Amino acid sequence: MAAVEERVRRRTPRGRRDLTLLWFALPGVVVLLLFHYVPLLGNVIAFQHYQPFIGIADSKWVGFDNFDIIFNGDDAFVRALVNTLQLTLIQVVFVFPAPIALALLLNSLLSERVKRVVQNILYLPHFLSWVVVVAIFQQMIGNSGLLNVFLQAQDLGTMNIIGDPDLFKALLTSQVIWKDTGWGTILFLAALARVDTDLYESAAVDGASRWRQTWHVTLPALRSLIILLAILRLGDALSVGFEQIILQQTAVGIENSDVLDTYVYNNGLIAGQWGTSAAVGLVKGIVGVALVVGANKLAHLVGEEGIYKKR
Repeated sequence: MAAVEERVRRRTPRGRRDLTLLWFALPGVVVLLLFHYVPLLGNVIAFQHYQPFIGIADSKWVGFDNFDIIFNGDDAFVRALVNTLQLTLIQVVFVFPAPIALALLLNSLLSERVKRVVQNILYLPHFLSWVVVVAIFQQMIGNSGLLNVFLQAQDLGTMNIIGDPDLFKALLTSQVIWKDTGWGTILFLAALARVDTDLYESAAVDGASRWRQTWHVTLPALRSLIILLAILRLGDALSVGFEQIILQQTAVGIENSDVLDTYVYNNGLIAGQWGTSAAVGLVKGIVGVALVVGANKLAHLVGEEGIYKKR
């Protein structure tokens, strides 16, 4: 009987077998098409002198003039690009490894009850909006925050951390780490749970210290996941937190805080330079795709699958 069922299963077209799953996936596919792929057609305004009140069909075509403006004549774009690249580098160095380090620390806890409690506490900031996160930081280290109240009580003066342009990038990075590091440990903890404990016992028998066990057992187990997440992060590398930055931009000035996303907002929605802003967004998307494809090819060279298999 089992053999007959197996032959029937093999002869049945895969689409018919998976029909129920396909119906469940259909709403997600529709949402993806409507809100992600259809809006891509709007990138055509990057080649127009677009005016919302006359629409795409009647707006004047200008070819690559918008791209020429941002690359050859707009100092604000260059400033935003430099700030974006600086923040991207800082976040790659400090933000991306933070969940890995935290996951290793949590995995070293012997008590599962303590581990669960700590995890739940660390997950909470992820569910706060950036409005709330920025407000918390202002209440803690703002001009009238708890830190300055304490310093004044001790006759030590005050510190202008929130409004200091030199500290702005460090402030943004610390906010991202506080908000999302705990949530980012979920995937790494799941991967660590699959590591065979016999490997640690064998390493301990061979005299390996905890550091050696981490280096030769734990990190190799996380290698594929780290590479995969790094590739996906590169695709979004030039997006460094629009809402987080726009909420704090007035405190430090646009010269020190403008990034590509805020440039698009200020020049598109505020100043009405729709075509130029669309050109910036299109360039950013193309760069993101190129980074993902390039990083994935590098992953293939070191023997990893990346986000798609090598053909």
